[in-house]
Amino acid sequence: MTDDNSNDSLEQLEEDITEYIGKGKDEHSKDLALSEQTLPKRLYLLPVSNRPFFPAQVQPVMVNQNPWHETLKKVRETDHGMLGICYVDNEASEKGVPDSKDLATMGCAVRVHHAQQKDGKVQFIAQGLQRFRIVRWLRRRPPYLVEVEYPQEPAEDLDETKAYTMAVISAIKELLRTNPLYGEEVKQYLTRFGPEDSSPLTDFGASMTSEPGAKLQEVLDTVPLLQRMDKVLLLMRKELEVAKLQSEISAEVNQKVQKHQREFFLKEQLKVIQRELGMSKDDKTADAERFEARMAELDPPEAVRERFDEELQKLRILEQGSPEYGVTRNYLDWITQVPWGQHSQDHFDLAEARHILDKDHDGLGDVKDRIIEFLAEGSFKKEVSGTILLLVGPPGVGKTSIGHSVADALGRKFYRFSVGGMRDEAEIKGHRRTYIGAMPGKFVQALKDAKVANPVIMLDEIDKIGASYQGDPASALLETLDPEQNREFLDHYLDVRMDLSKVLFICTANQLDTIPRPLLDRMDVIRLSGYIAEEKLAIAKHHLLPKLLKRAGLLKKQMNISDAAIKQVIEGYAREAGVRGLEKMLHKIIRKGIVKLLENPGLPIRVGIADVQEYLGQPIFRKEKSMKGMGVVTGLAWTAMGGATLSIEASRIHSSQRGFKLTGQLGDVMRESAEIAYSFVASNLKRYKGDPVFFDKSLVHLHVPEGATPKDGPSAGVTMATALLSITRREAPQQNIAMTGELTLTGQVLPVGGIREKVIAARRQKINQLILPEANRGDYDELPGYLKEGIAVSFAKHYSDVFQVCFGQQPKKGAVMH
Repeated sequence: MTDDNSNDSLEQLEEDITEYIGKGKDEHSKDLALSEQTLPKRLYLLPVSNRPFFPAQVQPVMVNQNPWHETLKKVRETDHGMLGICYVDNEASEKGVPDSKDLATMGCAVRVHHAQQKDGKVQFIAQGLQRFRIVRWLRRRPPYLVEVEYPQEPAEDLDETKAYTMAVISAIKELLRTNPLYGEEVKQYLTRFGPEDSSPLTDFGASMTSEPGAKLQEVLDTVPLLQRMDKVLLLMRKELEVAKLQSEISAEVNQKVQKHQREFFLKEQLKVIQRELGMSKDDKTADAERFEARMAELDPPEAVRERFDEELQKLRILEQGSPEYGVTRNYLDWITQVPWGQHSQDHFDLAEARHILDKDHDGLGDVKDRIIEFLAEGSFKKEVSGTILLLVGPPGVGKTSIGHSVADALGRKFYRFSVGGMRDEAEIKGHRRTYIGAMPGKFVQALKDAKVANPVIMLDEIDKIGASYQGDPASALLETLDPEQNREFLDHYLDVRMDLSKVLFICTANQLDTIPRPLLDRMDVIRLSGYIAEEKLAIAKHHLLPKLLKRAGLLKKQMNISDAAIKQVIEGYAREAGVRGLEKMLHKIIRKGIVKLLENPGLPIRVGIADVQEYLGQPIFRKEKSMKGMGVVTGLAWTAMGGATLSIEASRIHSSQRGFKLTGQLGDVMRESAEIAYSFVASNLKRYKGDPVFFDKSLVHLHVPEGATPKDGPSAGVTMATALLSITRREAPQQNIAMTGELTLTGQVLPVGGIREKVIAARRQKINQLILPEANRGDYDELPGYLKEGIAVSFAKHYSDVFQVCFGQQPKKGAVMH
């Protein structure tokens, strides 16, 4: 309706303009133009900063009362009531009171009507009369007073003037179409001037534009009419282009807004119609029905059902804009995604389980047997529960993949997350709902993702779990993992009891020392000790190489790595207990091989033992020569990365005073073992045929090489004693022999741990004779036959047994024999 009225007004205004053109000057109601004789020669001046004032304008003007009140007062005291308005640029006006030289020379004489004072301002209606030029300044401070002259327009060609006049009128019509706000100004103009008044028409056209003040002042300065018309037409054409562009943009925006408004109203109407017909529901009802449908498919305990009903009733009461609504909705979303009463069927086919384990892993025979025993027990009682498996071993030996295989063998869903570095117990037991951003713990998330209540959940790196001011996650795990407690596990977010007893928990760790004892007591420990070279070769051929070739998009015929080359990689570049380093080296060979393959596409890549160094550079591990000689003995050590050999050296520095020196970054326990060995050997030199006075005048230095590596533990006691005894006898012990065992002051050899890792380390170094504590005989007997093959082992109860093997002699009488 508004648009129609606006169009009608414009049409009426255009008719008025047309009628105005057809009339003569005498037909107008009133002619306000003044002759030069009635215009004063002296005028008080008022500066304006936005844009100059034109003779054809009638507009309100507002100025500060201070300092222009005095100027307007002087104007009221004159007979003519006229004022001169001059343009001054913005920079000059910002100074406050502009300097007289900043005012434009050409201005407009106006008559002042209805001057009023309000709020420190003076407002009046200015009626433009005639342009003037300043001739002389009579007062250069407010109130400004000047002597002026009124320039006369030179005579112009009438036809040309009429043509320009019609062009200006046409431009005014177009401007009115693009911006109807100018309509009132046009009406005022039509009441004052006739069609032959081309000069005020031109000035009026200039005042309709939005050009800057400096450009409009140029029009005011131009007295010749045709020149002024030419300038004004140029400004109006520019204004028309801008106005048309704005109009197009505005029309496009309005169209988009109207379209969106229309769509919004239609959608709202559709919702109301559908609701009336029962065809759709609001968001709150839809949420409630969705949660009810989810819970109907589950078999929750009665307590869970009651809590669900309470929260659902609360959701229906709450307003959607309420913060509590979002909290309640999220809670219902979680509680209906926990698989209450949903269990997968276990498969207890032991032959199939053995096939899966053998397919996924080479070696690890004892570990596979232990897994089969575990599955057999579950098969016998028709369920797998009450056991927490803990796989312990160096990095890269396949602990995580064993967990995958167990899940595959049982036909259960598998979920894994790492607890390494976890410091907040809320990660285990969830956040309370009072906190912003609260979420359930990892076990609820595991059940949600697995969609069954009896998945296999693997907790990686449980030996690296942390503790902080936020709580102790390891202690929080006690309730979660303990089969006697987790039947009623309580997650803080859900705040209802959950049965986790059907979940099979498998944990992994690199070592047992950092696992809290109460947590470790609840676990069934399975050790993965690492691989010997033969096992690594099989793993590389059957698993690593095919996986890497597939990842690189290569066919077997395009790249072939010989067994000898893989063995060379194992011996020279990847001696760690696991196979991650071996996988990296094989990947490096494949990458370099792909480069050659791209250079010669038709030529398959063959990597033999002679090519390994070209692909991988110099070997990281060189063939070690066993350290031989007097005072040098090889020991066996255990590390978190697997077993290792450790050469121990003893030397006599000088014979001027008694002393004992230890180096090699030894821990407290290992230092104590060294002192025990020193005391035992010093007190039994006669029995073991050493120099009885050797230590009385000798400074003895005991060193464990690789000083940059911290070393600790009691298992090097017999090795240190043998090294010290060697220098007192001035005789080298038997070569190619390694030993381990804790030594007491009375010479007893006590058991140590890590026998499997130590045997693997000896095989890696091609040492074929070992001395182990008698108490570790059972540990050695349990080792697979391929590990014991070709190795001679002597078991020692007392150090005398070690002495007999190392030096090939019986100790003298009086030695404590067993």
